[in-house]
Amino acid sequence: MRYYLFLLVLLTTAITTYAQNTTQTIKGVVIDKNSLTPLPSATVQILNTNPKIGAVSSKTGNFKIENVPVGRYDIQVSFVGYEPLVIKEVVVSSAKETYITASLKETGISVAEVIVKPTVNKVEPLNAMSTVSARMLSVEEAKRYAGGFDDPARLASSFAGVASNVGSNGIVVRGNAPKFLQWKMEEIEIPNPNHFADMASFGGGGLTALSSQLLANSDFLTGAFPAEYTNALSGVFDIFMRNGNNEDYEHTFQVGVIGIDIASEGPFKKGGSSYLFNYRYSTLSLLTPLSPEDADGTSYQDFSFKLNFPTQSSGTFTLWGIGLLDRSGQKAETDSFKWKYIQDKEEQNVQQSMGVIGMSHTYILSNNSYIKSNLATTVSGLRLDTKRINTSLELLQYNTISTTNQNFVLSSYLNTKFSIDHINKSGFTVTGLGYNMQLKQAEKTGEPLQTYTDETGFSTLIAAYSNSSIQLTDALTMNLGISSQIFTLNTKYTIEPRLAFRVQLPDDNGALGIGYGNNSRLERVNYYFTKSVSTGDELINKNLDFTKAHHIVLSYSKELSENVSV
Repeated sequence: MRYYLFLLVLLTTAITTYAQNTTQTIKGVVIDKNSLTPLPSATVQILNTNPKIGAVSSKTGNFKIENVPVGRYDIQVSFVGYEPLVIKEVVVSSAKETYITASLKETGISVAEVIVKPTVNKVEPLNAMSTVSARMLSVEEAKRYAGGFDDPARLASSFAGVASNVGSNGIVVRGNAPKFLQWKMEEIEIPNPNHFADMASFGGGGLTALSSQLLANSDFLTGAFPAEYTNALSGVFDIFMRNGNNEDYEHTFQVGVIGIDIASEGPFKKGGSSYLFNYRYSTLSLLTPLSPEDADGTSYQDFSFKLNFPTQSSGTFTLWGIGLLDRSGQKAETDSFKWKYIQDKEEQNVQQSMGVIGMSHTYILSNNSYIKSNLATTVSGLRLDTKRINTSLELLQYNTISTTNQNFVLSSYLNTKFSIDHINKSGFTVTGLGYNMQLKQAEKTGEPLQTYTDETGFSTLIAAYSNSSIQLTDALTMNLGISSQIFTLNTKYTIEPRLAFRVQLPDDNGALGIGYGNNSRLERVNYYFTKSVSTGDELINKNLDFTKAHHIVLSYSKELSENVSV
């Protein structure tokens, strides 16, 4: 009977609890893309309704459109002196209010000279400094991606030059190993956020701890990065969390083959500060009592949150975090006649964890500049225990592996819009790298465990950068920057120039781009603290340099229609 129940639950589709409304509210904010200042009196209009409905943003840039029928819409946002923006396929559901952030780009083109064509939000990356080989990852698109498993990261495999597979979830960018991809969240580099990370390949895993319930649109870069992206070699996944609803409380509960998903958001103070969290627990763990007796009880869970505290005079403070816990293993075969391999008589338990907690502060200095600072700590760990059955069918400890990596990160940057044609972003990042590893193993089954590795280490990676985006003509944009890194353990350093051009071809024949970047990435910190039996306490890899690469990218992009671009 339990097997029928097992199949029944597996075939159950996701169930979301909500009130059955036929209309919903669309609200959001309109801001300058480069200075983050709000744009009052901007026009927000839903294009595919009859009659057309819309709103005008307030002095704080906020807008609200009420009583919108449930459906999928294109929304146009326009403001005098700025390029109009079309946000495609915005989903309005009865479950939750829809919130959008419209970032408009100021233009120097006179309206009398030419009719400015609206920019479609899916065409350009969020980061204005990204000229070539960058793509915005839409959370709405990720939800519709076949085989996505509520994992927005899987959408990246559909981008040009990117490969992945269902088994490992490792992202391969132009043939580079998944470990060379940099994961960033809220502008902080984070450990690999995949469940069961690094088990099949470094940088891979089962599925990420990133849920579409919590994420905002993000950027995925595959080469010739702007100077702000230091310590990245093959690609960058630049991830952001959205803010919670600051006016109404909304709660979501889902059950499906992937697991249980609980989300909640709402205001601490109506119209001001807000909270947002999401928790997931694996169905595989919940179904352990229904599954066969020899099931290994694989389970995972993750938790993400963001607290947003805007103030009138002291800027905006946010507290955010993400964490995951995984468990897997295998049971030993007690029937010696079934032993074919050494693994058959081993019992193994693996526990993995990853966590990040960060605080950021954004302060608008003037209508043309703002400063943002971040303070965060990250941790990732693995514990593996193996027991082996001896000839007397006794289960005895065979090995124990425990490793922990903990980083402390401080970063700050100043973004300045000197004019319509020149934007600069300059900043620094200081990362303290901590490491601890223990390996104990018996030479033979039943013998006492011997310590093979017991290492700790700490060092610092310092990075600084400056990048400018300059509009040379109405059709030609140049991004110019330089970044540098130094690793204090061995004083190895690198200076990396970045340069890219993008030209809009006449007669709406697309855009041509070319970019160059010298990029580097520090190896895993435990490599630098490796010791050998023959050399004793000598750090044999201490002088290991950065892994480096030159990126040269030639790109061409064109909108074939309103919904198709290449």
